[in-house]
Amino acid sequence: MNNFSIPIKYGIAIAIGLIAYFLILSLFGAHIYPLFSLFNVVIMAGGMWLALKAYHNSKGAKFKYQKGFMASLLTGFNATILFTIFFAVYATELNPDFLDNLINMWRTDYGTSIGIVLFVVAVMGFATSLVLTLAYMQLFKDSWNTKEGQKHTF
Repeated sequence: MNNFSIPIKYGIAIAIGLIAYFLILSLFGAHIYPLFSLFNVVIMAGGMWLALKAYHNSKGAKFKYQKGFMASLLTGFNATILFTIFFAVYATELNPDFLDNLINMWRTDYGTSIGIVLFVVAVMGFATSLVLTLAYMQLFKDSWNTKEGQKHTF
């Protein structure tokens, strides 16, 4: 199996989940409240966990920590890039009033533009991906609680 197929496949699936959640929120008018974006972490966490497990299962005994780290990180980055592109299209083309409703206080006081909002969305996605990858990879690292590992203690 190609090393990039799992991050791409699961990254697209996560992005679809994030987009679907955003559109469901927009049906109820709740997409303008940033508090609801906390559930994005749950969607990312579930998708990245499934991607990492699939990658681990595909490699079997040949699984390497560094390669698993990159597979998980690329999965999150792919999902973030796709969702940020969707968010840009939604905020500029599909619903041009969205940004005014989202940051009406900041619009008048700080002059926030779509570029800054997209930057924040992307950075939040990249940071979430990195933190989840670091947390998940703790479960896949080799234990030093073995006879061989005890040789490396102080």
